[in-house]
Amino acid sequence: MQFDGKTALITGGVSGIGKATVMEFARCGARVICADINAAAGAALAKETAGAVEFVPIDLASPASVRDCAAEVLKRHQRIDILVNAAGFNDLQPFVENPPDYMDRVLMINLGGPVHLTQALLPAMIAAKAGKIVNVSSDAGRVGSSGETTYAAAKGGIIAFTKSLAREVARYSINVNCVCPGPTDTPMLQSRPDKLKEAFIRAIPFRRFAKPQEIADAILFFASARSDYITGQVLSVSGGLTFAG
Repeated sequence: MQFDGKTALITGGVSGIGKATVMEFARCGARVICADINAAAGAALAKETAGAVEFVPIDLASPASVRDCAAEVLKRHQRIDILVNAAGFNDLQPFVENPPDYMDRVLMINLGGPVHLTQALLPAMIAAKAGKIVNVSSDAGRVGSSGETTYAAAKGGIIAFTKSLAREVARYSINVNCVCPGPTDTPMLQSRPDKLKEAFIRAIPFRRFAKPQEIADAILFFASARSDYITGQVLSVSGGLTFAG
């Protein structure tokens, strides 16, 4: 897949699935913008790619920061051709123990922030009558996950957002699709207890975690011309962990 002449913005692009996606877009010829809260890691990524990847700061928990990020991006570029809402945040704990500020942060980073960012960047896509939006949800949002109830609620919201927005913007030749990763070998997963990781491995038919690159491959498919007649769809990339739901 080639993305020559295309400008792609990826949130959460300094690590894990986001970074794998950033690197793959850059390899395929896109102008890549990484948006993340970690400015030091963003600067390191820009240096690592010899300037092939731009960095813009964003705090998805802050609507003002999200709008400022969108304004900065549109100042640098006429429009974004591809938007990948890949950033995520979560911790494991029973729902009844979730502090209110934690719930607010999880809901904003995983749902509210992407909604604000998409709305801010959408008018330029509509004017161009072209664009690809790929939202990264989670299989937790499809089938639920113990200890991740607030996160699952937010990611379920991303699925509904994807489907509804796809209906609204199809008339402008804008595609909106969603990738739902299962357990993936990222820093977030590695922070989980060993017993939980072992349980995941036993439950996954392929008996291994996804590689970030494997999730990035699905994202790039939805961003490419190969998916021009696909919209409003949800693709689970989970090694067979969730066949239904």
